[in-house]
Amino acid sequence: MRVLLVDDDPAPLEVLGAYLRGAGFEVLEAENGEKALELFPRADLVILDLMLPKLDGFQVLEYIRRDRPELPVLMLTARGGEEERVKGLELGADDYVVKPFSPKEVVARVKALLRRAGLKEELSYGPLRLLPKERQAYLEGKPLPLSQLEFDLLLTLAQHPGMVFTRERLLEKVWGPDFPGIDRVVDVHIVALRKKLMDDPENPRFIETVRGVGYRFREGDAPQDSFADLR
Repeated sequence: MRVLLVDDDPAPLEVLGAYLRGAGFEVLEAENGEKALELFPRADLVILDLMLPKLDGFQVLEYIRRDRPELPVLMLTARGGEEERVKGLELGADDYVVKPFSPKEVVARVKALLRRAGLKEELSYGPLRLLPKERQAYLEGKPLPLSQLEFDLLLTLAQHPGMVFTRERLLEKVWGPDFPGIDRVVDVHIVALRKKLMDDPENPRFIETVRGVGYRFREGDAPQDSFADLR
């Protein structure tokens, strides 16, 4: 699981980053709001300081909620900043921690938020099951041998059925904003995914081509959130 840690103070980045890595998380770091907007599409959870240069935390939070309303966000606030906490929660933050904080407490809250988000992490589309937490996919009850990139690509599309993704947008969300790739990379992985899904591009069950634009996951089989215990 990837945690994006956003703070312009290098001390929390270093200390909290070390605790998160020790707990088994991959950590992405951003020292300002603009960098946070570049990295959050790759994150499973965001720890967001509200006092940031370039773009403040409130602006970053608003953007995250427009683009990824399901992404857990834990905000960091100054002691006594009740108005900040209220505003952050109203904008859609899931939880907050007051500075100075205990790194162990933050890690515990991160795990709790991810468990809470994990209740909806099993997605079913007809014969296709996706378990993001376990990073596993099943077709007609049989595990699909997907690479990491193939799984991320399928999950990105499946979490937003009916939404059209351009190739550029998929490159940004799956490969990251700094990936020096070309649109053809997306097409190659889509072809590989379709083969494993036994998906006919002329009559797709799952991934549709939107000619001249990109790809989308079919809305025909509405996703069914499973609240099964995924531990």
